[in-house]
Amino acid sequence: MINHLTLLVMAAGMGSRYGGLKQLDKVGPNGETIIDYSLHDAIQAGFTKVIFIIRRDFEDQFKLQITNKYLGKFAVEFAFQDIDDLPNGFSCPNGREKPWGTGQAILCARNLINEPFAVINGDDYYGRESFKVIADYYNNGGAQFSMVAFRLDKTLSDFGPVTRGVCNVENDKLDTVVETENLEKKGNYISTNRNITLDGS
Repeated sequence: MINHLTLLVMAAGMGSRYGGLKQLDKVGPNGETIIDYSLHDAIQAGFTKVIFIIRRDFEDQFKLQITNKYLGKFAVEFAFQDIDDLPNGFSCPNGREKPWGTGQAILCARNLINEPFAVINGDDYYGRESFKVIADYYNNGGAQFSMVAFRLDKTLSDFGPVTRGVCNVENDKLDTVVETENLEKKGNYISTNRNITLDGS
């Protein structure tokens, strides 16, 4: 049994396609955000610390709407995604404003993590079982990288095509993750833009 488990919440996205900060939108009956649901489920699963990866330009708004209510329930820390925070030997191209991807976001929190941790997107809903699965993995001695995956057919939308990372597993090990666009349920199968059909498993 581990003593501390950290949840790393990526919430620095600009929401350019969505048109705003989706991670701050109120979606619940009492003004809850998607992050609120994730944090509630993480607490139930035994997570003890949360690190929010955000941008400095909405730090005050984020603290007011999200984090202040969790003081005393979690150890709460912040990492700021800076496009210039790169590994040695790399530099940010002149004129770039858009944040880098997941890997660089996690890198920005490297000095705050000294224990097992899990990473989630602040604008995605995972469900309580997901947090329990990863917590159980660590509590049962898991010491390698791990990922909670979902059946593809359970992640589709009734409101049009979506993009998902489609996993390929070989010998009980994750082999590849292929970002696949325009996934949509068509009868008993799932159509994609890769000229293949999937059965959803």
